[in-house]
Amino acid sequence: MSGTHQGAHQVTHEGSHDGPFEALRARLGEAAATFADGPDALEGILLGLVDDVDRAVGEPLEIFPVCHHSPASAIAMARRLRQKQPKVVYLELCEDMAPLLTELRNCRLPVAVQAFATDVDGFPPEWSPLSVVAPVTEASAEYQAIAYALDTPGVELVLVDRSSDHVFQWDQRGTDTGESADPEAPATEEEAALHGDAVGVEIGDLRPRFAELEEHLLRHGKVRHWSEWWHQYVELPLGDSDHDTYRQAMFLIGSLFRRLAPGDTHRVRVDEDRERYMWTRMREHLAATGTDPADCLYVCGAFHAASRVEEFGVDGADTYRISPRTATTWQYGLIPSSHAAIEAQFGLAAGSVSIAATVWAKNVKRTRVEPYRLAGQAGTKKPKPRKTAPSAALAPADPPSDKLTGFLRRPPVLDRLDEAELVGWSVEIVRAARRNGYLASTADAIAVFETSILLAGMRDRTRPTPYDFQDAAVTCVEKDTVPGRRDVRRLVEIMMGGDRIGKVGYDALPPLARDVHDRLAPLNLRLQQRGVQRALLDIASRPELQPCSDVLWMLRFLMPHGTARPIMGERTLGERPIQESWDVALGTHERALIELGYEGVSIEQVLEQRLRRTAYDPKATAATVLQAVEDATLYLGSRRLADELGTRALEVLSAERSVDGAPDVLRRVRRLLAYYRTSEPVLPPWIESFAKTGYAHYCTLLPTAFADEDATVRQVAATLGFLFSMESLALSLGCDRTQLELAVAQSHPREPSKTALLWAAQQQLGHLSRAELRTRCDELLGNPLVVPAYPRYLSGFVHALEPVPGLTDFVVEAVSNAFGRLPDAVLLPWLPTLITTLRADGADLAPLLIREAGRIFPGRLGALDTWVPPWRAQPEPRAPRSASRAEGGRRGALLAAHPATCDAVANLLGCDGTWEAADPRPAGAALAGRHPETATALAALLR
Repeated sequence: MSGTHQGAHQVTHEGSHDGPFEALRARLGEAAATFADGPDALEGILLGLVDDVDRAVGEPLEIFPVCHHSPASAIAMARRLRQKQPKVVYLELCEDMAPLLTELRNCRLPVAVQAFATDVDGFPPEWSPLSVVAPVTEASAEYQAIAYALDTPGVELVLVDRSSDHVFQWDQRGTDTGESADPEAPATEEEAALHGDAVGVEIGDLRPRFAELEEHLLRHGKVRHWSEWWHQYVELPLGDSDHDTYRQAMFLIGSLFRRLAPGDTHRVRVDEDRERYMWTRMREHLAATGTDPADCLYVCGAFHAASRVEEFGVDGADTYRISPRTATTWQYGLIPSSHAAIEAQFGLAAGSVSIAATVWAKNVKRTRVEPYRLAGQAGTKKPKPRKTAPSAALAPADPPSDKLTGFLRRPPVLDRLDEAELVGWSVEIVRAARRNGYLASTADAIAVFETSILLAGMRDRTRPTPYDFQDAAVTCVEKDTVPGRRDVRRLVEIMMGGDRIGKVGYDALPPLARDVHDRLAPLNLRLQQRGVQRALLDIASRPELQPCSDVLWMLRFLMPHGTARPIMGERTLGERPIQESWDVALGTHERALIELGYEGVSIEQVLEQRLRRTAYDPKATAATVLQAVEDATLYLGSRRLADELGTRALEVLSAERSVDGAPDVLRRVRRLLAYYRTSEPVLPPWIESFAKTGYAHYCTLLPTAFADEDATVRQVAATLGFLFSMESLALSLGCDRTQLELAVAQSHPREPSKTALLWAAQQQLGHLSRAELRTRCDELLGNPLVVPAYPRYLSGFVHALEPVPGLTDFVVEAVSNAFGRLPDAVLLPWLPTLITTLRADGADLAPLLIREAGRIFPGRLGALDTWVPPWRAQPEPRAPRSASRAEGGRRGALLAAHPATCDAVANLLGCDGTWEAADPRPAGAALAGRHPETATALAALLR
């Protein structure tokens, strides 16, 4: 605080004490000497407050201090604009947001002006995306200024605050930037998240930055939170005050909070730089246009109005140089906002913005001040034409007078109790409570009425405020439990005005959003309405709905979960559904759709950009690039993009040095290969190269994968699956099977699961017979030292079904033998391990085992006693050779009697031939007679 006190002394001694506030300055000096130990510190603060007010009041360019979303500020602004009719309005708002303000007339407030950037240049990449929002409500002074400037001919609106780019240039991630405070009561509903994680900028952030000061004000004001204190002790007294009193009181509040702020050097530097920035911009505009400062109005927060920087005023020092913007490309748009989102963004109490909107409507009716509204503004009534007096030159402004002393000395006006209003509130809250499941009655309404008056009296108020009424309703109605989704506190907020949610009009949407709305028009849905709507697409009978289906699938891919959710129908490679059913909530996720419009002019363009970004990401793997290829084929149907991304997948695969992504690579390349084989006359060159390169690549990595402890059995099994399933294609493209045989021969695993996997690979290659494999398993079951590890061998065999699906019957046999041969002392402790092994490692392949077991085992319990497993059954005796020859003769006679089938097959294959007459002699004997060498060699061998 020492730095603050020194600044106060400096301003006090430098400023002149001749002026309208000399009497107030003398009184405060006497008070400081009376109540403080010495006149030094306290006198410096109190007299510094008066100096700040005097300096701001005496500025030739009229400064209008405001507080964000304050009904009193909005009423005073509307009144002053009609009185002064300024030609230039300087507004504390990001200067690069100016082009968007004209689109506010196409929206229903509240909405937020947004600056958005995804491709950052000059900021750390981890900050992306960058987002800045400035919410606008009807009950705000900034909206009054905007509406006046845009709808009044000859009036210029100039935004003078730092640009969105400078917001992040001055930002220090991990520190408080002063843009928002910790929420007093964080909202939990989805409306509170309408702004996302954007940085909020607002006009007039007035809240004590000195924690002890805020605690003192709340305790002595007998209120719970800052929003209630401001409503009681600032909004109500200033609601009916004149212009000079309002300005001087707001200057005083801003100076007080500024001088009693803790010494956060970064936050102070940002505040002062913003003030230098704004005054520099205003002086530049005045010099460029030659406008008289007396014809201008500067609308800013009261905190910045009481500024002490050297650049303050039209005659201030011209020493500040604005830094250039970075090369970041910013996009601008309007997004829907809500009262709950504003409260959550700027740390306001829940329901305070709704209460402010109600107070604004009452003030407009009571004061008869005609507010400004943009022509054509959605959700507002068309203003009635007013009779205006002939334009005349404004009278010279009177010299400023001291209205602050009288305002501070005046006792608070006791507002009489409005019994009719309070009775209406009490009846309405009981009615709302009954609709939401509460057992409320007329007695509860009477209790709420009396308790509201009691609480107001305990808090030194004659008239209960909405906050008093809310506390009384919670006390009298809620009782023990909340029967429904909303509690009484939320019901009071809804009754006081509710959480109004804004809407961005169609004309204010970016081109992409308008294109989406146009393409989904055949569905006859109210797309801008919040909530979920059901869309039924009968594509078979209405083919014109196919483009709508394409758009919905792309929205499902690009937008947050729940925007477009398919209920019936799916989209897979090579298949298109006949009918689809969708749950569409495009209005609920309107902000996400608008932000999507910042990335391109159509969803196809945005989707292609995202797929390219995914594929060319430095951390991309072959699996993720193949997924991008599949998405490009599935959603865009672009062969060009799929070929480009497929070539990229080949490059990424060649650079990988492990088999971590082998399961995903195998699954996706199989799907793509099956699709191209059924839909294309020839395979794309990239997938042929992928199969050839992948075969050699995985052959090289296979021995290392078997020995690597970090490689899981699933990954090694997927590697073998790729090699075995792609083998025929790779061999046809020039690969050598010797590569695979050498890779298997060089593999020496140590883990039981990988050992079983290696045995399955050897059996597939023909290096190990089924009988030898069965013998090895029998040896494992017969070795007591190996039995505890037998489930791990089974895990390897289960995963071996991926590359060698022909082993399904053998795996069933191995499990059955384990159940049949192991004693209970070994089997029972082993069963949990077996179950967890199958569940963890073989969840995808277990259905194969279940189907095979269903085929092998008897279907009825009674047949189980006499059932013999196929692997233990005796082989059936072979039929005598004479019987076989007779059977063959009968088959030959059948073919000779009906030659049409053979002739058709021969014609299909392009074979020419004639039928020979049937020879009564056995054909085998004639063959042995013509070639006796084989029989002679066999006879010599048998001897």
